[in-house]
Amino acid sequence: MAGQSVGVDVGGTFTDFVAYDPDKQEVRVWKNLSTPVNPTEGVLTGLSSLNEGIGNLRLGTTVATNAILERKGARVGYVTTRGFRDIPFIQRGNRKHHYDSLWTKSKPLMKRRDCFEVVERIMADGSVLTPLDEDQVREMARGIREKGEIEALAVNLLFSYVNPVHELRLKQILAEELPDIPVSLSYEVLPKWKEYERASTTIADSFVKPLVANYLRDLESRLGQRGGIDSLSIIKSNGGEMTAGAAADAPIHMTVSGPTGGVVAAKHIAGQLGVDHLVTFDMGGTSTDCSTVVGGRESFTTNFEIEFGVPIQVPMIDIRTIGAGGGSIAWIDKGGMLRVGPESAGASPGPACYAQGGERPTVTDANVILGRISPENFLGGAMALDVDAARKAMATVAAPLGLSVEEAALAVLRIVSNNMTGALRAVLTERGLDPRDFALLAFGGAGPLHVADLMREASIPTGVVPNHPGQFSAFGFIMTDARVDLERTVQMTSATFDADRANEVMGQLVNDSLANLKAQGYDAGLSVHRTLELRYLGQNYELEVPLGFETFDADTARQAWNTFHELHKARFGFNIPREVIEIITFKCTAISVNATPELPTLESADGPAAPDGSRRVTFDDGPAEAAVYQRHNLRDGHDITGPALIEEPASVTVLLAGQNLVVDRYGNMIITNT
Repeated sequence: MAGQSVGVDVGGTFTDFVAYDPDKQEVRVWKNLSTPVNPTEGVLTGLSSLNEGIGNLRLGTTVATNAILERKGARVGYVTTRGFRDIPFIQRGNRKHHYDSLWTKSKPLMKRRDCFEVVERIMADGSVLTPLDEDQVREMARGIREKGEIEALAVNLLFSYVNPVHELRLKQILAEELPDIPVSLSYEVLPKWKEYERASTTIADSFVKPLVANYLRDLESRLGQRGGIDSLSIIKSNGGEMTAGAAADAPIHMTVSGPTGGVVAAKHIAGQLGVDHLVTFDMGGTSTDCSTVVGGRESFTTNFEIEFGVPIQVPMIDIRTIGAGGGSIAWIDKGGMLRVGPESAGASPGPACYAQGGERPTVTDANVILGRISPENFLGGAMALDVDAARKAMATVAAPLGLSVEEAALAVLRIVSNNMTGALRAVLTERGLDPRDFALLAFGGAGPLHVADLMREASIPTGVVPNHPGQFSAFGFIMTDARVDLERTVQMTSATFDADRANEVMGQLVNDSLANLKAQGYDAGLSVHRTLELRYLGQNYELEVPLGFETFDADTARQAWNTFHELHKARFGFNIPREVIEIITFKCTAISVNATPELPTLESADGPAAPDGSRRVTFDDGPAEAAVYQRHNLRDGHDITGPALIEEPASVTVLLAGQNLVVDRYGNMIITNT
């Protein structure tokens, strides 16, 4: 008998759980409030309701993200080539606000007095100009040991991505002199050009390394005491999984761990529905995350900033996040205008309607006031909501604006819908994609509440609410494969292309990525995908070009150039066929495919869907009596016309007048405007 696969998504407000039993082909979902002070407690509380054995526990967590955002990581020592200690502080010339004379740069994750220089110099072609002064390195290490304040080291030597010999030797010396201090090497974290981006990413990895290692050590210990778990995997920012040991060694890959599960599951839904263009809308208690699945593939990026001016450039699923969730707080600014977010009530005290001490109005309070959320049926009735507390909180912004409580609640929902439309534009229109070509997949506890409004606001013709939307990211974790993304900058041009050197670099990336997977114990269903980052000579940004071959020669190189020309024209509307192409980065992805759960299908409906009753709901055009359906009663082919509410334990789908909902054989609810 196989153990269950369990996905756990530790969010800012709730910790979500999904368990899949492969023997019974059953899925069970549940959630409980997160415990921000000690996230492990929330995980163990949720697992206490599961008595059966667990084959693999897959965990997505924000522990690394929160540590960076809140600046609560380790004290980092930055080690670099002599003369380059100020790179993390000079940063880039771009400004967040061009005309704000008071704007200041974001502070690095370390202090200037903790920067150390070593005598060495490697040139841009990889040749050694100045050998590494090992005696000086040992003297520096002794000084760090005597100082006794540094908790982690980030090493970033000039042009180490071309020739890492000095960085690798420096790591050996530091291991001898400072065995208790973890070291992050830029060659291992991000062997790419652009000195500041490489420095910032390596520093971030070092900043969270002791914290993540302690967290995972405690988690494994507590799970071991619980017993009944065969293995623990951590979800990476690229949507793959890795062992807890690999996560502790490279914690920077956990930066956007949680939201990736929803995109992984969205790929599965796109295949079920036969939808070629899908945009995801994940609205939880604290934030909203958006991404795309086009042609069955998620979108990846290395252009990510944890905050403005602090880049983290490891490969990750391209997810855009804004501070808009069910817990987003409504407030009045100095100009007397109503605003919503980005501050959130979080899990404690939470929205006012939770009756846990919250006194400020939130988006969830607005939905309760307007009748969209039943106070008696929240979380399937496990948590009663206080309508009077929600109204009292909303009155604090309604009265100064001269509005009724209901009018203020409607205004809150309009504002948050506008904010979320902006997030959708960031992943669609700003990338040249037409919203009218897409279906909107809504999940997260609050996503289905707002999908109907957002379809109209963003001109998206179709909406989809999947099964278990409140735990959808955790659901994606049980479908996750093991994945390793490696890349390395080696500059060439199409005019001076060296096929032997290209094969050497790509071959090393392939071997290293497969070895990484096998070292973690992943050796089934292995596949390798190769890509290049290319641009026209003189351009500042690259396009990623997938390679349909394994070996470079004159013919395959020409094939890569032609593909780049085609992609450039599709993206920018033009190409320059005779222009020299510059190769910036060689990239390799190795995947070990896990078994995909076989999910049950619904029985066909033998009649129209029967509502359980109705509820008075306030919409933009006034109050209306909305039919209320229970989702577990719906069957394949059921057809519902709005206004209506479809309730389930972790969410509510709101259907506006003039909208139609159809249930498919897998239980997905498909919404269209009539």
